[in-house]
Amino acid sequence: MSHLPKRYTVTAALPYANGPVHIGHLAGVYLPADIYVRYLRSAGRDVKFICGSDEHGVPITIRAQKEGVTPQQVVDKYHALIRDSFRDFNVSFDVYSRTSSPTHAEVSSSFFTKLNTAGQFIEQTTQQYFDEQAQQFLADRYIVGTCPNCGNENAYGDQCERCGTSLSPTELINPRSMLSGAQPILRDTKHWFLPLDQYEPWLREWIIEGHKNDWKTNVYGQCKSWIDQGLHPRAVTRDLDWGVPVPLAGAEGKVLYVWFDAPIGYISATKEAFPEEWELYWKDAGSKLVHFIGKDNIVFHCIIFPAMLKAHGEFILPDNVPANEFLNLEGDKISTSRNWAVWLHEYMADFPGQADVLRYVLCANAPETKDNDFTWKDFQARNNNELVATLGNFVNRAAVLTHKFFEGKVPAKSELHDLDRVTLAQASEFPAKIGELIENYRFRDALAEVLNLARLGNKYLAETQPWHLIKTDAARTGTVLHVALQIAAALAPVMEPFLPESAQKLATMLNLELGNWASAGRPNALVAGHELREATLLFAKIEDATVEAQVQKLLDTKKENQLANTPVTPAKADVSFDEFSQMDLRVGTIVAAEKVAKTKKLLKLTIDLGLEQRTIVSGIAEHFIPEALIGQQVQVLLNLAPREIKGIQSQGMVLMAENADGSLALMQPSTPVRNGSGVV
Repeated sequence: MSHLPKRYTVTAALPYANGPVHIGHLAGVYLPADIYVRYLRSAGRDVKFICGSDEHGVPITIRAQKEGVTPQQVVDKYHALIRDSFRDFNVSFDVYSRTSSPTHAEVSSSFFTKLNTAGQFIEQTTQQYFDEQAQQFLADRYIVGTCPNCGNENAYGDQCERCGTSLSPTELINPRSMLSGAQPILRDTKHWFLPLDQYEPWLREWIIEGHKNDWKTNVYGQCKSWIDQGLHPRAVTRDLDWGVPVPLAGAEGKVLYVWFDAPIGYISATKEAFPEEWELYWKDAGSKLVHFIGKDNIVFHCIIFPAMLKAHGEFILPDNVPANEFLNLEGDKISTSRNWAVWLHEYMADFPGQADVLRYVLCANAPETKDNDFTWKDFQARNNNELVATLGNFVNRAAVLTHKFFEGKVPAKSELHDLDRVTLAQASEFPAKIGELIENYRFRDALAEVLNLARLGNKYLAETQPWHLIKTDAARTGTVLHVALQIAAALAPVMEPFLPESAQKLATMLNLELGNWASAGRPNALVAGHELREATLLFAKIEDATVEAQVQKLLDTKKENQLANTPVTPAKADVSFDEFSQMDLRVGTIVAAEKVAKTKKLLKLTIDLGLEQRTIVSGIAEHFIPEALIGQQVQVLLNLAPREIKGIQSQGMVLMAENADGSLALMQPSTPVRNGSGVV
């Protein structure tokens, strides 16, 4: 490789602190970033890995409003959950901070002030929706109305989530405030704008000419499209009471817009963690800045944030922004609002000690060039067929046979055969190949090469068959296992960026330090006589029942979503009070229940109604176990004309509530009442 940077500043997109982390976030941003950083560290590079919670913006305030708590309570809750989830998943941040910190307020305010003093902003008075009842200007997400494109009556002021159309609040038909429900009015308000149009020539040269060949196609293409459409000034302030206050007199009630203050969070987090040296990682020309993001953040990190850095004048610009596409789940788009996701904290609870399995599957199926799909069946297959049967199997065979035939000590090698020399030579090439792929952000291909190294080991053992060879040639068997153990030793450091826990387990089994990239693949990592520790399994088979439970959890979620979105049956025509008062509704207790012979749906119920016991035939047999109904109080329509059903005289009707899926629930008093009590 040509000239290397003096140091690396690697950032991962700041997750919104209004919900947990799911597998789409991991596959798109945090896992590839962690693989890259772990490799750099192993290769001896100076790197800082920066992230933190994005704790400002309208989604936070909306979540607080829904939960009936303060925005600070919301961010405190989810910041801790996200931080701990990343820790459990072994994402190796050097710092995980938050944008509600005092350091961030100071850094972002200073950044704004420098740009404002230098005349980099435009002050404009514009009209914005105002809620007269709440006495508050409304951010786009606080306004809902009818989408002019598809007719969705609950479209947001910035986007219709049904048809995906980007909107402005003034385009909504019949807009209403989410705070009060009232129709908002337009009122003048002053804001500060970053004139992106003035940076268009520079951005065109920097991106379209300067990064045409080294940025990923999806990143470059989206940036070029934005620039070709023409850039416009973007507001950097908002009328809100949650965020970093605008540090200017006369700007009371205004905060820095979240897209402006959030990326500055990378800088403030670095300063907070490394107060003496943070400027080296952000201002020194010898530092390489790399942003890992999802594709929905490309414009912010490739156009807006670089324009901010350029306007400031003291900071380095991103060298690369390797954004991934989206990961779907079981053929459907991951959706936090529909709870259609595999949440990281739930996975760690359901699969304790198996972070590496999810890391492996998400990397092997990473949406690097196109959207990909996560399924639980694929998760199981990759674990059982690749981790267990290929990688784990090779390591286990090499270690177990050494314990069995050579008392757990690395055997001496005798004369090498051509197969031995070729295999060792091939193994020695893998670290450089894997490293180059990682340096070029091709993590899926790099992981495939790690598995190919294990396949090389399996192929070598299959061709030499030391389990048979030991019967006729112990010396040759020792040579074979000596070679196999060198391949196992080469696996540990190249596995570490992808599977850190498993790599450490392998190193422990081999009684070696994990080592760095330079040590990977050296021919004599294990010398003759070196004593191995006990052989343990790196991975465990995942059974059908385990993944079936996860699939069922998702199916239950889909059912809940369908029920929640099923329209309520329209109201029937009005009846007079006199007509209603003719109905005799009473509470009674079921004292006997049995199925009606030769029917699937009917139950014969005996109900104590205080004044008498009555027999009622009810079509609820598919919903209730007869024995479980005995002793239950129910509501009964007493004066329904008697009717003979299957030879049984039915004297009334038991009242039920029917869910959207057809399931039934008993209509019962909240506390026991005397049998025969009227329903009023």
